[in-house]
Amino acid sequence: MQKLQLLVLCLFSTFLAFPKGIEEKKSDAKTETKTEAKVEAKTEAKTEGEEEKKGSFTFSGYIDSYYSANFNKPASRSNLGAYYARVFDQKSGQISLGLVQTKMQYSNEKSDVVIDLAFGPNADLGNYGNLLGPLGSGSTALAIKQAYFNWKASSKLTFTAGQFGTHIGYEVIDAPVNFNYSLSNLFNNGPFYHVGVKGTYAFSDKVSLMLGLVNNVDNLNDNNRKKGFISQLFVNPAKGWNVYLNFINSNEASTDDQGNTPDAHYRVVDFVTTLQATDKLLIGANAAFGSQKGSYQGGAVLTESTPWGGAAGYLSYAASDLFSIGARYEYFDNTAGARALLNRLGNGTSVNSLTLTGNFTVADGHLLIKPEFRMDSYKKLTGAGESGQQQFEDSKGAFTKNAQSTLGLALIYKF
Repeated sequence: MQKLQLLVLCLFSTFLAFPKGIEEKKSDAKTETKTEAKVEAKTEAKTEGEEEKKGSFTFSGYIDSYYSANFNKPASRSNLGAYYARVFDQKSGQISLGLVQTKMQYSNEKSDVVIDLAFGPNADLGNYGNLLGPLGSGSTALAIKQAYFNWKASSKLTFTAGQFGTHIGYEVIDAPVNFNYSLSNLFNNGPFYHVGVKGTYAFSDKVSLMLGLVNNVDNLNDNNRKKGFISQLFVNPAKGWNVYLNFINSNEASTDDQGNTPDAHYRVVDFVTTLQATDKLLIGANAAFGSQKGSYQGGAVLTESTPWGGAAGYLSYAASDLFSIGARYEYFDNTAGARALLNRLGNGTSVNSLTLTGNFTVADGHLLIKPEFRMDSYKKLTGAGESGQQQFEDSKGAFTKNAQSTLGLALIYKF
């Protein structure tokens, strides 16, 4: 909309800048008017063409920070539990910096390019596949979150190349976009980003299909010669109702000593839907089923196809322009141990999570204030000698808790 307003303003100001002519004799006036009209038409057409070729540049971003109080009072002040119970909001009992984003975009009629750079602790966590970043491992100084260009080959077909955020899942890495501040286990255990090429064809405003080829998941450098296949089918069955069917199939195994890639797969089928039920009520859902076989980027070899999956439901209600409230319930099942969500013994586990989030929008929409309560309940270990092998740490440093509740406050400034 801003681009359209700018174009209209430029055209309008250009129109006002031309003289309308001086009325003299009727014949002279007609000649002048006709001549000026031609000059104006040519000049306006030239201006429009130059504007389309020149395009527009935008700069945006955000910064977020948070405080999380953990009711277990873990001695380590960590929300992670045994293995990766949280994605980004990992610290408790301290005010923590999240992520700083700087996003630059240039667009014209036929193409656009996006350079999306991230800084801070969450930048490193979001690029965990790259053990050595541009400025050193763990520098929290710079990460390439996205860097890609689009070529609009026609009004229906668009090609994209570079590094881009994943199409899998309901939630995204950017804190201002998600309603809840803490991210789901579905997000944590799915892809974050891809490097590759893709094409999207819009059959109509209601149906489009994306197909692409990518390197291995969440890594700037591929670990084998195989390429992953990605796809997304978008359908808009009715006004306010969007449906996405997402897919990825990739061989993530590292090459052996002879340069051969072992048989392996990382596969995810993902379903996302959103329904704007009323002007104030938004309903969303996400379900994913994944499986892995063989090695995953140098990890343990799974000899058989090993499943994992989960489902989440979302509700948010806008009570006013300044305040809204929302909830997320999620069940995630990794009992087979395919993904990184494991228990204290290193075995697979499952979790039920409930998150309640408020959202205050102030400072003309630039500042988001999000108080949030989250509770995670894991499968309790009941075997002999396992009382101290539960999922979460207590105030004495012993793992005696199978559930964790946190109460936090996130501050997000976007521009």
